[in-house]
Amino acid sequence: MDKLAHYCSIIKKILTEYHKLSPDHHSETCLVFDDNHDHYLWLTVDWQEDKRLKSTHVHIRLKNNKIYIEEDWTEEGIATELLREGVPKEDIVLAFHDPETRKYTDFAIA
Repeated sequence: MDKLAHYCSIIKKILTEYHKLSPDHHSETCLVFDDNHDHYLWLTVDWQEDKRLKSTHVHIRLKNNKIYIEEDWTEEGIATELLREGVPKEDIVLAFHDPETRKYTDFAIA
């Protein structure tokens, strides 16, 4: 299995585990796996009276042979989960940080 296909399977596994652990409230949690464009999301959709609520918990994409974490509102952090699965820090970009700040992390800049 090539590197990106392996990363894709790891991402899907992690997001599926988070989805299964989601509390069963009135909100609906959704997994979105777009293999054609390499975007992977875990989100919640709901209504509060007549107002539509949407919340993206995690948004990950594969770009330049790396994993870009665009959004991460998990407690422990998706990067930690990826590291546990054997993904090297050099292949993880904390894209929710601006490029200047990324150089102060232990992860890839881009």
